[in-house]
Amino acid sequence: MAPHTDPSGSSGARFHGPSDLHLHSDHSDGTEPPARVMAAAHAAGIRTAALTDHDTTSGWAEAADAAASLGMTLLPGMELSARHDWRSVHVLGYLLDPDDLVLRAMTDRIRRSRLTRARTMADRIGRDYELSWEDIEKQTTAGATVGRPHLADALVAKGHVVDRSEAFAGILHPRSPYYVELYAPDPVEAVAAITGAGGVAIVAHPAGRAGLLPARVIDRMLGAGLAGFELGHRENVEPALSTLRELVDRRGLIATGSSDYHGLGKPNVPGEYTTSDDMVARIIDRAHGSAPVFP
Repeated sequence: MAPHTDPSGSSGARFHGPSDLHLHSDHSDGTEPPARVMAAAHAAGIRTAALTDHDTTSGWAEAADAAASLGMTLLPGMELSARHDWRSVHVLGYLLDPDDLVLRAMTDRIRRSRLTRARTMADRIGRDYELSWEDIEKQTTAGATVGRPHLADALVAKGHVVDRSEAFAGILHPRSPYYVELYAPDPVEAVAAITGAGGVAIVAHPAGRAGLLPARVIDRMLGAGLAGFELGHRENVEPALSTLRELVDRRGLIATGSSDYHGLGKPNVPGEYTTSDDMVARIIDRAHGSAPVFP
C-alpha cells in the first residue's frame, strides 16, 4: 500500500532540499536497512530522499517512518530492471502505485527470475568453489530482491574474492561460465508500466561507458511517458552526457542528480549529486500513483 501522506496535495508547501533521489537498502542490493539509509542521507545533509530498491517497494514503510522521524521528505520509488538487446537499462519510478496490477506482475516476474538465476549461478559456482545456497541466504534479508551482489557478498564472506568489485570482474562477469541471463522487460514496456501505475519514469545513469541507447529507443520511451534522465551520476561520461543535456533542454524534460547509494556495496555517498528543488516539484506534480511522505 502507498504510505500515509499529506492530504493537501501541495508539492511545495512542505517540500525542502537538498534532494537525493536514488538510494538502495538491503531490500535489494544495498547493505543497510531502509531506516539506516535514511539516517545516512540525513547525516549527509539530505532533506528529501527517494528509496529506489530494485524491483520492489517492500522498504517503503520503514523508510517513511524513519524519514518522518528525521524531519525528511520521502519520495517512495523503485528501480525497475529492463534490457535492450545486450544492454541493461534501469528505469527509476517515483510515486507510483505499488498495487498496480501490471507493474506488480512485471516486478514479480523479474524477482522470480532473479531468484532462479541466483540459484542456478550458485550451483554452477559451487562446482568449483566452496559455496552453497545457505551462504547466499546469509547475505540477504527477508523479502529482499536477490541478485548478483548477494552472490558477491557470499563469495567475499567465503574468502574467494576480496570485495564485490573483484567478484563482478571475474566469477560473476557476464562472460563468466557461471553467468546466467536475467529476464528483464523492454525499456519501453518498463516506462509504460511505471507511468501506467501513476509514477514518474526517469532513466538511471543513462550515459555510462556503454553509451547512449539508440535514438529510436529513446524516442519510443518518451512516447511511452518517459519524463527525463538522471544526468547527475558518477557513471555518466562525455560525450553522451552532453547529448542528453541537449535533449533534456530541447524537450523540456526532467533532469535529476543522485548518489545511487548502496551502503558498503559501492563507494557512492549520499548527496554526491543532488536534484534541484524545481525538478523535485515537477516530479511530485506529475505523479498520481502515490504521494510524498512529508515530515
